[in-house]
Amino acid sequence: MPSKRSTTAPAAGKSAVTKVSGAKVSGAKVSGAKVPGPAKKSARKPAAKDAAKRAKTAAHQLASTPKPMRKTGPSGATAPTLGAKRGRAATGSRPRPGTTPHDGRFALIGHSFTDAALLRLALTHASVSDTRMVSNERLEFLGDAVLGQIICEHLYQRYPDRLEGDLTKLKSYLVSREMCAQLVREAGFHRMMSIGKGMISVDQLPKSVLAGLFESLVGAIYLDGGAEAARSFVLRHMEPHIERTLQLGHQENYKSVLQQLAQQSGLGSPTYSVMAERGPDHEKNFEIRAQIGDRGFTSCWGMSKKAAEQGAALHALRELGFVIDGPTGPQVQMPQSIADTMP
Repeated sequence: MPSKRSTTAPAAGKSAVTKVSGAKVSGAKVSGAKVPGPAKKSARKPAAKDAAKRAKTAAHQLASTPKPMRKTGPSGATAPTLGAKRGRAATGSRPRPGTTPHDGRFALIGHSFTDAALLRLALTHASVSDTRMVSNERLEFLGDAVLGQIICEHLYQRYPDRLEGDLTKLKSYLVSREMCAQLVREAGFHRMMSIGKGMISVDQLPKSVLAGLFESLVGAIYLDGGAEAARSFVLRHMEPHIERTLQLGHQENYKSVLQQLAQQSGLGSPTYSVMAERGPDHEKNFEIRAQIGDRGFTSCWGMSKKAAEQGAALHALRELGFVIDGPTGPQVQMPQSIADTMP
């Protein structure tokens, strides 16, 4: 029987040693573990310290190294969209030139946003939002007021010889839905807009949506960069139209000019005929042709009958030689008798 105790005791001791030596001993508990031999203990501590030191140094270098610019697509716009998380966009720090992921859109608009979330909001239509509070409608409200103030102040300062009635008519045309929608299409802002599936495509947006987009951009730039930034944006797009409108009369009333010339020549008033229509009922386009007596002129498509008639009258004036295309747009020549130009 003594031989049994002598054979089992060492086995139990061997098992206990095996469990200790095979356990996962952390760096903090190395001194408390029964690890045989001083060589292993002295080899583990310096290795752990060195690893921690190297990790700390690497983390410091990573934090102090500027992030590389993200790759851009063929159009110049960066791969990430403005639908990124709001917390990342609204950092409050102005993007460094050449490093912002929104350079393409900033360049098109002409303003580098400190808070890119404002730009994202201005480009978000209510049709794609869960709630209208996270669409551009509130910015549209603000931008409408800012736009009116900018135009009024500009006209007052630049044209001191104009009467109040003249300035009012000119201002009404410049801030109209038609003008704002035209500016958006000319600049291509509508192609950056986020819309819902019910809107079909950005190239078929109604004038009201396009005009709202322009006003939203004005509001966003005003909040981000102040009054001067908003003024610069508005006048950069509006100035050519202000000059052309003054040269041609209020609201670019080509119909009025053509009618005056025709009546002065004893030819009667011009008539306008609808040649064709296209588009859905709520957003029809019209092709209209102007005619004086027996002579018809080149037709014109417009987003409304009024716009198409104005374009048709412009074509008639151009074909009669009373309008030439100058560097700032069509310019009315001093008319002689229109009868001299008729066949």
